[in-house]
Amino acid sequence: MIAGQPLACFQPFIDTATGRIAGVEALGRLRQADGQLLSVGPLFSDPRSSATALRRLDRLIRADALGRLHEAPADWFLSINISPRWISRLRIGQPLPSLRQVQQHGVDPRRLVFEITELGGNKQRLGEVVARYREAGARIAIDDFGAGYSQLDRVLALQPDILKLDMRLFQAAARGGPSSDVVRALAQMAEKTGCRIIAEGVESETELDFALECGARYVQGYLFARAEQSFFASDAFVAPFARLRERYVRRKLAERGRLMQIRQQLAHLMNQLQDWAQAQAPLERLPRVETFARLLRFYQCDRHGTQLTPNLEWRDNRWRADPSYLGHNWSWRPYFHHLLAEGWDERRLILSDTYRDATSNQYCLTAGQFFANGQRLLLIDIDAAGL
Repeated sequence: MIAGQPLACFQPFIDTATGRIAGVEALGRLRQADGQLLSVGPLFSDPRSSATALRRLDRLIRADALGRLHEAPADWFLSINISPRWISRLRIGQPLPSLRQVQQHGVDPRRLVFEITELGGNKQRLGEVVARYREAGARIAIDDFGAGYSQLDRVLALQPDILKLDMRLFQAAARGGPSSDVVRALAQMAEKTGCRIIAEGVESETELDFALECGARYVQGYLFARAEQSFFASDAFVAPFARLRERYVRRKLAERGRLMQIRQQLAHLMNQLQDWAQAQAPLERLPRVETFARLLRFYQCDRHGTQLTPNLEWRDNRWRADPSYLGHNWSWRPYFHHLLAEGWDERRLILSDTYRDATSNQYCLTAGQFFANGQRLLLIDIDAAGL
């Protein structure tokens, strides 16, 4: 028994390029006798709920959302959740109930995004239905992207227009740590496949910053608005979003300023170390570097990437040599390509992007510069945590 009046509430998607509302997601609610609105989410996740009752509830909520879309600005899109489990129950060639509802309410399918939820369902049947949605003019989104490996398989099969990052993974990633690398990689993959990213569950300024770092085109969450029965004005969040974006840009500029300062310190250190290397001086002649707390190690390679010297590390107020990596070749690492492409002709210092070192699991930056008539390459690794 489902108690309450089914209706749709609408949570906005904020376009990160403009700060304006670009669309809304229809979220199901049940109005209780006392006027309280309860989410239908627990019903859909409860295995005891009747599948027949849930399908009827879903269509009632969808009908309410479609029937009210004419109240929203004409350039907004409406995102509607679709369960793969129900798609799997459709007969081959059966008219799609969702598209029939769209026609009944006179909604242009081009304003719709069908959001594929969950990981179940028959993949072939899902692909056939998605093709019919696209043929009608609608777009496709995959919800909770990153929640499981099969999502990657689904992306390749369905080639969605939009990917919604899994909210729990996204919020954990915004706090830092290994999951942030995973989400950035997922976002880069989405960008390369032509998908737009939605970051949902944006509830704090830190999470908004991370969404912007990941290149999210749309953000959704309590930082801006909860789901409401009525529609917000298109420009309701333009001013607050602009202030948040400006603060984000200022923070990124400050980070860039710190990086430029480190680059200057590295250039000075690089000159000292190259002078020491060319003089073939003993370790005792190396400069003391107590003031450069981020230094991890330095070493030399030939121009093909083979390590010629031990790693030299400043530890316990003295230089120590670690010969473990003599003879290893690093030419396959991305920063080495940059050095060869950008640093060979001009012999200038090249600074890599931040990466996680596979051996130490530390965030690192590598500075490199050719010397000795281009026959040798001196590389300095620094701790990039916080950069």
